[in-house]
Amino acid sequence: MAISATDLNLNDYIRSIPDYPKPGILFRDITPLLASPAALRQAIDTMADHFANRRIDLVAAAEARGFIFAAPLALKLGAGVIPIRKPGKLPCHTVSQCYSLEYGTDTLHVHRDDVPQGSRVLVVDDLLATGGTVEACCKLVEKVGGTVAGCAFLIELAGLNGRARIGQYDVFSVLSYEGA
Repeated sequence: MAISATDLNLNDYIRSIPDYPKPGILFRDITPLLASPAALRQAIDTMADHFANRRIDLVAAAEARGFIFAAPLALKLGAGVIPIRKPGKLPCHTVSQCYSLEYGTDTLHVHRDDVPQGSRVLVVDDLLATGGTVEACCKLVEKVGGTVAGCAFLIELAGLNGRARIGQYDVFSVLSYEGA
């Protein structure tokens, strides 16, 4: 008998790896969840259910792990997908947004014409930590004329307080862990 996706405890599909990538970090590995069709389906369904009545036109995600969730979530919501990429990865005219990292800065780009004016955009990623990447994604969506309808994550590391950086949006996480 097949297990129904709603019967799963998704925490059982997240592997905790201590001291990776450096001492003191507890890494939350999502690959067991990705390897399970039922767990992946439940994660996507849970995100989609939260935003089902919000009229989402587009789902935007930063490379690379955000893409894993963006496409199936967009299909479930009847929306398109907008890739937000690192410099030099998009072929047409782009708009960029710089953001801070722990040891420096990075930049994300989106095609300036991928988001029609007034489009309602759901920003999705695998993980909400400090919030820098998703904040940059939200700023990009708004720069090109979209409205951020919300932000969805598989995992939130609540102890890092990333939610505070994007608190003006509807923020939803499937799983939340208190520690960093």
